[in-house]
Amino acid sequence: MSSAQQPAPPRPTSRDVARAADVSQATVSLVLGGKWRGRVSEATAERVRGSARELGYRPNLAARSLRLGRTRTALLVVPALTNEFFARVYSGAAAVAAEHDFGVVLYPSPDGTGPARDPFASARAALDGVIASSMAAEALGALRGADLPLVMLDSDPGDPGPAAHVNLDIADGMRQVAEHLLGLGHRRLVHLASAVDTWTFTVRAQALARAVRDVPDAALRTVPAALDVGAGREAVEKVLAAPGPLPTAIVCDDDILAAGACKAVRRRGLRVPEDISVTGFDDLALATAVEPELTTVRLPAEQVGERGMRALLAVLDGRPAEQGDLPVRLTVRGSTAPPAVAPAHS
Repeated sequence: MSSAQQPAPPRPTSRDVARAADVSQATVSLVLGGKWRGRVSEATAERVRGSARELGYRPNLAARSLRLGRTRTALLVVPALTNEFFARVYSGAAAVAAEHDFGVVLYPSPDGTGPARDPFASARAALDGVIASSMAAEALGALRGADLPLVMLDSDPGDPGPAAHVNLDIADGMRQVAEHLLGLGHRRLVHLASAVDTWTFTVRAQALARAVRDVPDAALRTVPAALDVGAGREAVEKVLAAPGPLPTAIVCDDDILAAGACKAVRRRGLRVPEDISVTGFDDLALATAVEPELTTVRLPAEQVGERGMRALLAVLDGRPAEQGDLPVRLTVRGSTAPPAVAPAHS
């Protein structure tokens, strides 16, 4: 018999994994089903996973789904596929999902913030739950009507509808930005604010306003702009062309707007940060691609996705989801410096 005609080797079974890891089949089922915590030690769980990897074991998901009455599929709804932040959220969610033999379907909400329509003939029949990032819960429309477990990421924690919330400490991030700039001596600040009306941007605006309000001689002007480089540039160009003293610092709601602000400053014949400091938010790859590199707030997007998926798994298992906001950190780079003597309008 030629090699092409030889039968394929038999697929490894859970019994094979149990034998290799020196545990029971029930332990293998708990570990590979993601229900081992509190029942099996971390060392045993890792031994089971290692044996499964070495043997190339893959559970029969179709049979398991029939047995559990689940599709083992979660839907991740995001405002846009083009933003690096949401790609990182997806990576985190997908990594945790894979550990539990779940799949994650990525779905962009039309027009950025909604409404998100049901992408399936019946979301209830096709999904076990929904995770939605950085958008208003009411924008989910038909998906909420499907009565599926819903986990909201970077969204209003006061909304009682979702089964769980996972948030970043956005307010603290903007507070860190304000303290950095005010500590450098900046007193004339412009907030280049996202024109998208969502919880996360509202919190940024409120936190910045509070921080500036606490400094008697500081002034803050807010200018809205769409979330793209061109819109940010145009908004800042209007600010710089207006009569009166120029701002010494521009605080941007994200790194994309900050890139536009830097372009506007240079087009006026001014320098960043010598004449005007600029800050971003998110710490996208763009933050280190521009020159000077952006002072910005690092958001742990992968951790947001990871915790969001864990929260959904907890809800499905009837367990409480992990509480507490994820911390964020200001990363100081070359786009901020103490203010110089106020430059005149060119």
